[in-house]
Amino acid sequence: MSSPQADTATRIYIFKSETRKNLRAFAAEPRGSALPARHGPWTAIGIIGPSSPPPHKMSREGIEKAIAAEGFQMWRLVEAVA
Repeated sequence: MSSPQADTATRIYIFKSETRKNLRAFAAEPRGSALPARHGPWTAIGIIGPSSPPPHKMSREGIEKAIAAEGFQMWRLVEAVA
């Protein structure tokens, strides 16, 4: 028997901003049409499948809630200090 979360989970597309080096975003569709144009252009760089965890131990539930409310979720990569 599958869990309710697995039944409702969708593919999440990962994008990077071409104008802001460390800016990334998640969206529910492969074109990223809901992403803010002021931070674009955006390039798709990956897909999170329905049963795969998001990168960096981010919450799938949180990402899906943001996408449902805003159409996307943005986040920044933190550069490691050597």
